[in-house]
Amino acid sequence: MPVPYRADHVGSFLRPADLLAARKSGTPLRKIEDQCILKALTKQKSLGFQIFTDGEMRRRNFMSELTDAVDGFDMEDAIARDWDASHEKPKVASVTGVVNRRLRRMHPLTEREMPFLKLHSPGDIKVPLPSATQFPAIAFKRGVTDKVYENHSELLWDIVEIMKQDMAQLAAEGVKYIQIDAPRYSYYLDPKWREWIKREMGQDPEEALDEAIAADNACFDAARRPGVTVAIHLCRGNNRSHWYAEGGYDAIAEKLFGSLRVDRFLLEYDDERAGTFEPLRLVPKDKVVVLGLITTKKAQLEKSDEIVKRIKEAAKYFPLENMAVSPQCGFASTAEGNLLSEDEQWAKLKLVVDVARRVWH
Repeated sequence: MPVPYRADHVGSFLRPADLLAARKSGTPLRKIEDQCILKALTKQKSLGFQIFTDGEMRRRNFMSELTDAVDGFDMEDAIARDWDASHEKPKVASVTGVVNRRLRRMHPLTEREMPFLKLHSPGDIKVPLPSATQFPAIAFKRGVTDKVYENHSELLWDIVEIMKQDMAQLAAEGVKYIQIDAPRYSYYLDPKWREWIKREMGQDPEEALDEAIAADNACFDAARRPGVTVAIHLCRGNNRSHWYAEGGYDAIAEKLFGSLRVDRFLLEYDDERAGTFEPLRLVPKDKVVVLGLITTKKAQLEKSDEIVKRIKEAAKYFPLENMAVSPQCGFASTAEGNLLSEDEQWAKLKLVVDVARRVWH
């Protein structure tokens, strides 16, 4: 089968310094966001990408389009997190807020993004959206949320209904590539987070995994149209070059790869925390695997020969003709971004294109 977008990227780019400064100062953002997006689109084209995002320049974080478009989140409240695994320090998740009333979709999630992007994109548009599964664990607060939603599951399916509307609308509007960003699946492969699911959410991890797959599939099904690529991006945390979970895909590979109704799996493989390529043998052969081999967490540029070597290693378990390459995650899961410079970011994205041309052209 023909595989589009051999050179892929997850979607978010570092915000330029003037945009960050404007956001902090309270300066009106629209004009400067437009300028930054135009530069990002031009840069993607000059590097040779055939799929384009706006870099999530208008977002505060990769989830903020949902919390901005949906009434029901108290952004002054937050859920305490047990730890930041990359630094072993307690951390508070405050970017999402707490659900304190029934959710109500006020407008499409990408209402601020799509008109400008459709007008100016030099090619096919890719839209990243947060998975509905991301929110119950970080926006459900006992004593608050359970006054309006009985449990995490009820909240999840309310968010799914919102996501389905947006996924269907984007596909109908001609968006060629819709990606769900789903860090939550990494919790099912890390023993300490499986325990957290049982302790804090009161759920059996396997049952929760089944429900997560069903929830995301409902969203993918809503977007299914001829010519539209639907994808899921799986990672282990990326905020400010940090991470939360570790472990190979082995524990959930058969269920995850066999059950998710996607065209493309974007998989994190930038370091040893991701495990081996062996679970790729369980990916159905009609899917595309996008190998996230180039890290967005560190400034050091990988060597092309080494990336090509790793792609060939992966091809022992999954057909080379059904693969693509990308960074392991976005460069700015939150507006503050990861700990590297814009020049270093673009060098890594150039490497993605160069490797893709070397392997598949």
